[in-house]
Amino acid sequence: MKKKLFASVLALAMVFSMAACGTSSTPADSAAEPADSSKTAAEPVSGDIYVSAAASMTESLDEVIALFKEANPDANVITTYDSSGTLKTQITEGADCDVFISAAQKQMNQMDETSEEFEGTNYVLQGSRVDLLENTCVLVTNPNGDKNITDWQSFVTALSSAQSSDDLIFAMGNADVPVGAYTSKILTALGLDEAALASKGIISYGSNVKEVTTQVSEGSADCGIIYSTDAYSAGMEPAATADSSLAGKVIYPAAVMANTKNQEAAEAFLKFLQTDEAMACFEKVGFLAVK
Repeated sequence: MKKKLFASVLALAMVFSMAACGTSSTPADSAAEPADSSKTAAEPVSGDIYVSAAASMTESLDEVIALFKEANPDANVITTYDSSGTLKTQITEGADCDVFISAAQKQMNQMDETSEEFEGTNYVLQGSRVDLLENTCVLVTNPNGDKNITDWQSFVTALSSAQSSDDLIFAMGNADVPVGAYTSKILTALGLDEAALASKGIISYGSNVKEVTTQVSEGSADCGIIYSTDAYSAGMEPAATADSSLAGKVIYPAAVMANTKNQEAAEAFLKFLQTDEAMACFEKVGFLAVK
């Protein structure tokens, strides 16, 4: 009887021992499993990243770049801000550019072989292009002016009754500047003849949106049409906002350039522009994420 009892105890001891071994092997098996790559932080990038961006992005993009530099201290982001038309010309003439951000689709389309507006030489790295931001056009007035322009109706009345620059000066972007193209649409939608106004000397054209903003804020123009983001940056209160029925959608496309010399860093920068952290900077000045 004692021998049978001892054998039973021994058998039970062996079962518990094997179970314990099985349990102790589980953490080792788990540790051997590969980590979830989606949770792995991206490796910092380095080197020069040349960015050509619409002038209306100056303040907000500078802030985003500072955040990007915190995560990528060995990266050197070199910016050129100007009208999208000027930037496009610079790129096609050989200027260094890894990432291009336009204030309208037209300039990007002209360099993108997949677009109907393509002009014959592709500069866009296919698969990298995104619609990054949306903006709005607004009417602003000289803060010290006396033209009583407070909305679109009074704007139309003022421009229609003006006979020369002695009566009123309206500032807008020229034809190859996106804000100028949007403004032309607004004038047409409001029933105003741009050519007739220009012939009277009423219109003062600017080479980019910053120049138009300066003309109005410093008083050389009585009113002008700029982006809401530029109005915010200049501390100007818009008199009226143009919805899509007046100006169409104001979309900012962005893409890595096909001849980039630092593709990994350029792609990382463009990806960072789409993060919540970057979007918070853009939305603070009036940009919207494209949905």
